[in-house]
Amino acid sequence: MSRKKARDQDSILSHPIIVRLTENQFSKLEKIRLESDIKTIGEVVRKILTNRPIKLLHKDISMNQPMEEMALIRKEIKSIGVNINQQTHRFHISQNDTERSFHAIKTSETYNTMEPKIDRLLAIISKLAEKWLQE
Repeated sequence: MSRKKARDQDSILSHPIIVRLTENQFSKLEKIRLESDIKTIGEVVRKILTNRPIKLLHKDISMNQPMEEMALIRKEIKSIGVNINQQTHRFHISQNDTERSFHAIKTSETYNTMEPKIDRLLAIISKLAEKWLQE
């Protein structure tokens, strides 16, 4: 079974053009391709020929370390939350008061280990907010 014809025949790229470039010209096009969301050099050339804008993406390397630290803190807080949920479940299925008080104390201790991590997370976020909100 053959493929259906496209409705908009003008949008089909049917005319190949072969162009020779110098190394310098090619590297400029490649640099634009790498810094944008464009997948091929051909797309870069088509956008340049049709005067369409090319959105260049900028990656801030200084953000890598804080983002990695925040991801690590998020993972630790999540695991602490899982522990608290398990201890709360054990609290609810407990039969006597001493067992319940034991689980309540353990949950409180586990919750207190989360506080310094949240404080660190808030400090990182406030530094990032200062950087982003500069005028």
